[in-house]
Amino acid sequence: MDLTAPGATAATRVEPAKTRTARRGVPAAAFVLGGTVLSLVGLTWDVQWHNDVGPDTFFTLPHLLLYSGSAFSGLASLFVVLATTAAERAGRPVDPLVGGRAVGVFGRTFAAPVGYLVSGIGAASFLLYGLWDQWWHSLYGFDAVISSPPHIGLLLSITITMVGTVMVFATVRARRWGAGWTLVALAVLLVFSMVTTLGLQQVNGGAVDAVTVGGAFVGVLFVVMGARVLDRPGGALGVTVVVALVQAVFWWFSPWASRVYAEAIGLPMRDKVSLAPSLPSLIPMCLLAVGVLVEVVFLVARRGGRSPKLFGLLAGGAGGLLVAALAPVQRGWLYSIGLPPVSGVVATAVAGAVFGAVAGFLGMRFGGMLRHLAPVQDRAVAA
Repeated sequence: MDLTAPGATAATRVEPAKTRTARRGVPAAAFVLGGTVLSLVGLTWDVQWHNDVGPDTFFTLPHLLLYSGSAFSGLASLFVVLATTAAERAGRPVDPLVGGRAVGVFGRTFAAPVGYLVSGIGAASFLLYGLWDQWWHSLYGFDAVISSPPHIGLLLSITITMVGTVMVFATVRARRWGAGWTLVALAVLLVFSMVTTLGLQQVNGGAVDAVTVGGAFVGVLFVVMGARVLDRPGGALGVTVVVALVQAVFWWFSPWASRVYAEAIGLPMRDKVSLAPSLPSLIPMCLLAVGVLVEVVFLVARRGGRSPKLFGLLAGGAGGLLVAALAPVQRGWLYSIGLPPVSGVVATAVAGAVFGAVAGFLGMRFGGMLRHLAPVQDRAVAA
């Protein structure tokens, strides 16, 4: 993989050269993204397994998918870092289109593109938490819950790798293919992050449903980031369309894979399995409406020539309100249960609006940071 600029001097050759260089970085980026997708598949399978079958051991297929996904991402990140380091030591200019501008690591011992540095750190920490998870299993045997201490570290590590993946593709978001895969990477991160909201169950107990508010925050954050990082129509809606497709596939895959695997190794299913797939049912089904809402709000901001920062707050608050208010309806429909008290629904909806506004603000900030990962000339082309 050629990670250096082709050395063209004529002005007419600069853009084609950079396009060729960016495309040479596609295989490594594809491996990193493919690894995160593999980890996401392993996660939805593992969560469903815990609910429909029960405890598991360390060496199960869902776990192997989780680990192999991080391995793919980590090895691809390591390869790019080593190739970039070799190019810099040979005196060849390193093109910032490949994973972002290279930064020095360990006193310039290594030169690491910032996107691959983040994804690689996540994969490396996943390995450490994986060793802890194996030790945990050796002490306690089966895993009864998904929220064990090593699992929390594993989930956070994969999240870091997914953040690095978004950064890798954000450097080439000015290219048509780069923009599309940036939205895919954001959608994968959004779906995966829904599981982390389950940790908020520990703060439940009052009128506000913390898990619902957390889901509203996560959903709005990444949808607004999609709108901001592209800064043109289609960013927010693109993220939500990909999320809806993933949700539809996982709705079928999660229970099917758990049932087939349980039969293959001779384990019985629970007497009462989940009425709805575990991870897909966590994803708000109204996210498509949130995507449309964000697109409309940002369209009004662009046409009026106004700063989108305030509109990010407004879109986030409205989106958070929508997700939090409709979450009890979604759960009632999926699990055939009644609605909670009106006071709880109202309190959760208000909290969703507040945290949605915060998510909208942060989404604008983070999306702007992703835009600055691209080289100056690419930012000018995108604008």
